[in-house]
Amino acid sequence: MWNNRAQGRADASEPGTSGRYPERMIDQLPSNYPCAKLKLDQFFLQWLSEHQDLVSTLVDDIQAGRPIHAPSQPVGPSPLSPSTAHMIFASTPPLSPSKTRSPSTPLSPARRSMSTLGGSQKRGPLVAIPQFYFPQPSATGPVAGVGGLLLEPASRDFVQRVDAHYETCGGPAGLPQKAFVKMMQEVCELPSMVAYALFRRLCGGDTADEENGSVPRDKLVKFWTGRGLVTAQPAKRAFECLRPDNQDYLLFADLWPLLECVLRYHPGLEFLAETAEFQRKYAETVIHRIFYSLNKCGSGRLTYREFRSGDLMDALYALDRENDINKILKFFSYEHFYVIYCKFWELDQDHDFLLDKNDLAHYSNCALSYVIVERIFDEAPRKFKANTPQGKMCYEDFVWFILSEEDKTTDTALTYWFRCVDLDGDGVIRPREMLYFYEEQLRRLEGWNQEPVQFEDLLCQLHDMLAPAKEGAFTLRDLRRTKPQSGLLFSALFSLHKFVSFENRDPFAQRAEAAEFAGLSDWDKFAKIEYFRLASEDDQQEQGGGVDGDDTM
Repeated sequence: MWNNRAQGRADASEPGTSGRYPERMIDQLPSNYPCAKLKLDQFFLQWLSEHQDLVSTLVDDIQAGRPIHAPSQPVGPSPLSPSTAHMIFASTPPLSPSKTRSPSTPLSPARRSMSTLGGSQKRGPLVAIPQFYFPQPSATGPVAGVGGLLLEPASRDFVQRVDAHYETCGGPAGLPQKAFVKMMQEVCELPSMVAYALFRRLCGGDTADEENGSVPRDKLVKFWTGRGLVTAQPAKRAFECLRPDNQDYLLFADLWPLLECVLRYHPGLEFLAETAEFQRKYAETVIHRIFYSLNKCGSGRLTYREFRSGDLMDALYALDRENDINKILKFFSYEHFYVIYCKFWELDQDHDFLLDKNDLAHYSNCALSYVIVERIFDEAPRKFKANTPQGKMCYEDFVWFILSEEDKTTDTALTYWFRCVDLDGDGVIRPREMLYFYEEQLRRLEGWNQEPVQFEDLLCQLHDMLAPAKEGAFTLRDLRRTKPQSGLLFSALFSLHKFVSFENRDPFAQRAEAAEFAGLSDWDKFAKIEYFRLASEDDQQEQGGGVDGDDTM
């Protein structure tokens, strides 16, 4: 049968050819190898007919003047190559190297070749995908928008609105400060304090006389369009207004102009106008709190991603709405600064603005164990500020410490204390590491005549409360997943007062406290209580009846 079909194809070939198959070679096979002849016939039919049909189709297209379409798949390797020679005499026909045949829907060789060619001919045009990535223009590159070269509708609208303000309120030298800040709030949706900082940057004059300065129109348009801020989000605009030209992040010093404007123009801080030292410490504290909350890795470089992910923009907008600075709990509350500064001042006995181990051990009436103080001064949670004397903690490091100690529900605080307890630095807190810290805590409980909680019982309670993914191994992911309960692990290991308070907690008192401090974080509650205590002490001292702080506690 196979030989007859091959003979038919050879008879149908064009004149002058010897047929499509080398039948003479097939006929010369010995008669005692009928199976070999059958397999060769089958091989020629399957492999060579596909390519012959394809070539014939292409020749017909050329003769008819039709466009030529290349095959969709490249021609496979030669069937006589070493890699495929073993398949010639296989028990089943070899599959096409360009397309694997599905067992449920077998295709004949002729239909396979037609489907391959037809798929190439039916392929439609490529779909045009709209651009989805818009890189920000370089601040040092050519700037559009100056001299009437803006072509984008958004840019033209921005320039028209800016021109309207300059024509209405501007002078020959440009736009004065008050009009500039108002325009940036209305046109660019900037917080007023960022607008003040931008005015100072573009004005470039003396800060003492900046109220009498002005910003030229072209200078503002060049800055705004050069940084691609016409269609940017408000957070991006605020970030770019503070970011220097030669870097893509913010350092501590880059936020200083913003805080100077807050101190100078916010009505809630007017009482600090005559105390430059406290102004400087207030600004320093606020910046440290911003980096603590947003720059969780502690690199000291605040990126735009960190800037926008936090709630700094909400706090900046709140400065425009609220005249009472103490109602802005995030970052800018003066009461919070007062608590942090006074707690540092109480510990700094020689008032050199540096703390040693003995100073920090007296924090909160010696609430911390000595082993955890040692770990802090070993710089396990974070590196101390550069150029700080060996064995000393500066004010910045204390801000990170007190924020982490009094509110263990934040990611930064959990990371801070996790690094302290993770003695071997393998990213897992194990029972042996917990026992190292708890042994001192147990001795202190006995010294307070408190009923000691055995370590095994404590470990079981923490397992039930935090439910780590692996028994006997607490990871940072486990602690972040179980906030706010996860802070108890660290309080139990080295913070005596908080651990005793938890063990002796009263459910009724807890409900009353939750109602009184509803909506406040642990840090907000601590700062409110401490500020009331410190203010009461100051009042008593002014009346001549000052008492020791320990008696007041």
